Amino acid sequence: MQKSKVLLRSVKGGNLLSATEEIIAACGWEEVVSRNARIVIKPNLCTEEKDKVEASNTSPELMDAVCSILSRKTKNITIGESDGARYSADDAAQNTGVFDIVKKYGIKWSNFSKGEFVDIGHPIFGKYKTLMPKELMEADAVIDMPVLKTHALTVFTGAIKNQWGCVPRYDRILMHKYLDELLSDLIGIVKPRINIMDGIVCVEGRGPSNGIPRRMDIILGSTDPVALDATAMRLIGLDPFASKHIVLSAQKGFGNIEESNIEKDGPFKEHTVEFIPAPLDFAVASMNYMTRYRFFVKYILFNQDIFKHTRKLVIFLRKVGVLKDLPNVTS
Repeated sequence: MQKSKVLLRSVKGGNLLSATEEIIAACGWEEVVSRNARIVIKPNLCTEEKDKVEASNTSPELMDAVCSILSRKTKNITIGESDGARYSADDAAQNTGVFDIVKKYGIKWSNFSKGEFVDIGHPIFGKYKTLMPKELMEADAVIDMPVLKTHALTVFTGAIKNQWGCVPRYDRILMHKYLDELLSDLIGIVKPRINIMDGIVCVEGRGPSNGIPRRMDIILGSTDPVALDATAMRLIGLDPFASKHIVLSAQKGFGNIEESNIEKDGPFKEHTVEFIPAPLDFAVASMNYMTRYRFFVKYILFNQDIFKHTRKLVIFLRKVGVLKDLPNVTS
């Protein structure tokens, strides 16, 4: 496999559009996006909570910049996301500012969980039907726009993990026991042509949505989602080989993970930092194990009252030191 290229640009000082143009041009958008092409943008809209969207969800300013560039060649652009376990993608989009972007450029919003589906006939989901959003599967190109964040279950969440939101099932958490394998297959099914990572406000610690916001004022990009994730992890002091879904994606030939096979373009040394890793404690590990059981997901995890009170108890137990982090945190 030939070398991959990962770009990093600072957006401090208000140069977001020019920085985005540099990255998307280096990713060959003019060749990827033909005149009137059908383009799907997949941001990370993992929460509808207004106090968390700035760090947890893809920056609306970055989405706006990408749409302004793409709309020079096509208006056939869709921004899409699937419903989460306890929230609607529509609410997450509304609170993130997606609808303002859709209106501004005359493009479309899609809740993948409410649209048309196609069965891709792939064994990826095991006993579950392999339904995927029709517009995503029929797109001429997918633009992947993740946020740079730590993750309690997968160590890191970026370009590859962002594909989880392409699965239209709101209860896809039932498939968490296959998560790493599913993610490494999904990247080969969705095949994002351009990956632009939002590192403006990131999340460290208990990510992806309950961690600590960390402003870095950078954006990264690559045509190789594996190389992008691996490089972003190294940038924040994490070992990409600790994230199983990234390793599996590399082993399946979807990109480069080895640093020697990745060319870096930009001021990486200037922006190298140490993130607080995402801790994995007994509560998170136990919940993840129990998600394989439908009764737990339906009657406890998806029950707002039970989940709300359980969450408060877990937060209290963490504060008083009863819940300890488990050793050897990997995915």
